[in-house]
Amino acid sequence: MKQRVITAVVALVIFIPLILVGKTPFNILVVAMGLVGTSELLMMKKKLLVSFEAIISYLLTAVFLVPDAWLSFLPARVVPFDLAYALILLMMLNSVFSRNRFSFNDAGALTMGSIYIGMGFHYMITARMSSIWMVFFALFIVWVTDSGAYMIGRKLGRHKLAPSISPNKTWEGSIGGTLAAVIIVGTYVFFLQTHFTYNFLLMLVLVLVLSIAGQFGDLAESAYKRFFDVKDSGKILPGHGGILDRFDSILFVLPLMHFCGLL
Repeated sequence: MKQRVITAVVALVIFIPLILVGKTPFNILVVAMGLVGTSELLMMKKKLLVSFEAIISYLLTAVFLVPDAWLSFLPARVVPFDLAYALILLMMLNSVFSRNRFSFNDAGALTMGSIYIGMGFHYMITARMSSIWMVFFALFIVWVTDSGAYMIGRKLGRHKLAPSISPNKTWEGSIGGTLAAVIIVGTYVFFLQTHFTYNFLLMLVLVLVLSIAGQFGDLAESAYKRFFDVKDSGKILPGHGGILDRFDSILFVLPLMHFCGLL
């Protein structure tokens, strides 16, 4: 627990000021986190980080992740989607030239993972470009839901939520975490209503939906780790695991915020 607290404090000391600064320093941090997340994906797949498929995975993640302005070097007729599709084709061709050492299943997993990581972190950059309040809105939903679910689950948890995927999670904790998010993040929205797109009642509904979505993100990553028989996605954050362990919920919340018109 002491190690977890120290890591959390150090991470926040770095992360929060960069959120406040925004612009290029924050974008560089987010891009770095996305590429580290891709490294964790590759390690879970037991792929060398300097292999051909690893390089393609990094590039594919970067195409989806980086701000559009960073890709301004592309010819006018070429859009990022075109570049991404070319990289996906190379990933598939690798299964041909590697003589089945790299399978279509590998290609599918790395392609899906790169898109998931790249788009998720891209929306973190988009959120900061939209408004600093929107970044904290997303983070508060995830942090309050996680903390509320943990504390209420420990006290009242009796019924397992998804025992085959994450045996420590309970329905009581899940519901309690979402209610805590609605109350606490709802208070945040109430005092900052002018910074949000919709009226207060609709924002409360969105907090409810986003809190549930964040928990699905957590469960999805837990399912992925269980499939590859690993406890944590990585070790870059002592006591917390890897980047994907810490940002699995936010990678679901931010794209949904975009789809709901908040970003």
